[in-house]
Amino acid sequence: MRLEIDGMAVYFPYGSIYPEQVEYMLELKRSLDARGHALLEMPTGTGKTAALLSLIVSYSLAHPEQRLKLLYCTRTVHEMEKTLAELRLLLDHLPQPACSSLLALGLSSRKNLCVNSDVLSARSRDSVDAACRSLTATWVRTLAQDNPNVPTCPFFEAYDRAASTGAEAVLLPAGVYTLGDLRTFGREKGWCPYFLARQMIRYANVVVYSYQYLLDPKVASFISKEMQKECVVVFDEAHNIDNVCIEALSVSIRKQTLEGAARNLTQMSQQIDRLKATDAGRLRAEYNRLVQGLAQRGNLAITDAWLGNPALPDDILKEAVPGNIRRAEHFLSVLRRLVQYLKGRLMTENVETENPVSFCSSINSQAGIDQKMLKFCYDRLHSLMLTLEITDTDEFMHIQTVCDFATLVSTYARGFSIIIEPYDERMPTIPDPVLQLSCHDASLAIKPVFDRFQSVIITSGTLSPIDLYPRLLSFNPVISRSFTMSLTRDCICPMVLTRGSDQLPVSTKFDMRSDPGVVRNYGRLLLEMVAAVPDGIVCFFVSYSYMDGIVNSWNEMGILQDVMQHKLVFIETQDVVETTLALDNYRKACDCGRGAVFFSVARGKVAEGIDFDRHYGRLVIMFGVPFQYTLSRILLARLEYLRETFQIKEGDFLTFDALRQAAQCVGRVIRSKADYGMMIFADKRYSRHDKRSKLPGWILSHLHDAHLNLSTDMALHIAREFLRRMAQPYDKTGSGGKKTLLSEEDVMKMSEGGLDM
Repeated sequence: MRLEIDGMAVYFPYGSIYPEQVEYMLELKRSLDARGHALLEMPTGTGKTAALLSLIVSYSLAHPEQRLKLLYCTRTVHEMEKTLAELRLLLDHLPQPACSSLLALGLSSRKNLCVNSDVLSARSRDSVDAACRSLTATWVRTLAQDNPNVPTCPFFEAYDRAASTGAEAVLLPAGVYTLGDLRTFGREKGWCPYFLARQMIRYANVVVYSYQYLLDPKVASFISKEMQKECVVVFDEAHNIDNVCIEALSVSIRKQTLEGAARNLTQMSQQIDRLKATDAGRLRAEYNRLVQGLAQRGNLAITDAWLGNPALPDDILKEAVPGNIRRAEHFLSVLRRLVQYLKGRLMTENVETENPVSFCSSINSQAGIDQKMLKFCYDRLHSLMLTLEITDTDEFMHIQTVCDFATLVSTYARGFSIIIEPYDERMPTIPDPVLQLSCHDASLAIKPVFDRFQSVIITSGTLSPIDLYPRLLSFNPVISRSFTMSLTRDCICPMVLTRGSDQLPVSTKFDMRSDPGVVRNYGRLLLEMVAAVPDGIVCFFVSYSYMDGIVNSWNEMGILQDVMQHKLVFIETQDVVETTLALDNYRKACDCGRGAVFFSVARGKVAEGIDFDRHYGRLVIMFGVPFQYTLSRILLARLEYLRETFQIKEGDFLTFDALRQAAQCVGRVIRSKADYGMMIFADKRYSRHDKRSKLPGWILSHLHDAHLNLSTDMALHIAREFLRRMAQPYDKTGSGGKKTLLSEEDVMKMSEGGLDM
């Protein structure tokens, strides 16, 4: 359908539209008009992706002079594929010539795009990257020209031959390409899909890729460096964006890392000795280049570019490498001293916290390595690995981690802490020393994105309280808005359960969680619900250890056996393969009518990316409030930084973080307006206004006062009544009262102010 939004033609891929989608598009257009950033919370299941894509693509068609490009960032490959499928639907509704000229594609790692079976046989992503480099590095290909027995990649060779005749020769035809489409196209042409996609993101109108390609300097420096300012960047499902930013600039070093780094240094030393005997000119050429002030070679071939500098672009030193690390053997000697120093620091028996300035000072006084040498560790290592023609980069990840740490710790004085822990607080009897360079300031990683691009849109179904994000990310959105959900029937039924049928309060507070009465009441709640609620039930626990403990207790009490009389039970584990298998079988059990219960964990893989729509999730129970482990040294250091720098109180941040995770968990159950489901917040703390008020507005608007302080038997009664109501036929358009599904004419009336919303 073709709509008029604020005087602009918008092409929408469906025959009708929700009122909140129209409002969402209107706010989005205003932020694009203002060339500013926006923060938009849209309820789950209301077509956020379709609204985003339709408005931004239509806006670029209406303003061809701006040459807008859309960079759409998702968290997972699954979300990327869903976005591209939505875009393909939109493409069919665009007018000519836009329909036949738009190019959109997804970009992911080699592991997801490679079509060479020899490379794909490697198990991990790093191993696939290394296997690819071993076939495509320039020195390998040069050797292969003289010796046909040296293996190369036929797909890359064919792509490179075609590209050598001119960039136009390897262009993708217009259209929308998922990762599967790129692989198919690559096989048909005999070209490498990964390098083809890397080449094509320059020309594409829409690029869908991972957050890391913009937020992690190590990847962004060579994937996204050529993106022009006229880009609209969308971070979808961005409720955890502050954590992604922090992880991008944090480094952990363990004993195994340092042992691996020591092995790497020995291997490199042996290779330098070999090179001195066979091709000393290569080491001399590198030295001369460094004397001239060139830390890196000129334009590296696309196959030779490895991970980029871990520091942000504006913080990288633009000067010559210090003289005392120009010679390869001198540089290795410095790294050996650094590794030895870090080994000594890991041998502590007490927890130590230090800021970067004093840590660098300590390295200088004890290991004789000054701050400038540390800053150049990454660049000097990268240069040396190219000189030594190392292709098995996965083998050298340990020394890479140490150099990343050195470069970051010497570059940033504020917003970071070095925390050394001899063991995990939760298992004090097991020595497991770890040295962590922990970033506390999420605004550091995202600042280059805000500064560089015209508009950045941060959106999700769970951004409440929305006013905290501009403070955490240090930016000023021109639009900040939270939308509600228009429904023809109350298909969401949130409840707060504060006590069991025996009137004993329930909570996962540390002093209560092991109480047999709480454990029994939680078990009775689940047992009552599996008997009354059809199809799928999803349960979320605050941590893996709590889930293990309570499931064991239920087993000993006989509750688990009683639950299994009604439904099969499946459990999420920390193993991805096991969890995927459990999910598949859970869906099968729901499909065949047997019904099932899925036990999962807040902040786990399932809570973040799996939908339990329709009969796969008629009820979700959130057992407890998913606070972070509050004795974590890293968390305590971050809370102190937030308090001192942004004036965000510890309690406010912890509550905000716990409630966004809880909302993310329960939001899995509603994925469209035709769907229905119940949400039980099983903890007495949810009845407090300061906790509850931080839930998204679209959940709060359905949380009635009568449902704020329930016992198990009351919740059961409400659940039965709700299911009985949902079984009745209903009018999907809402023509009886307020309209919840609009036609083109309705949108026109709405814009003229003649339709009651």
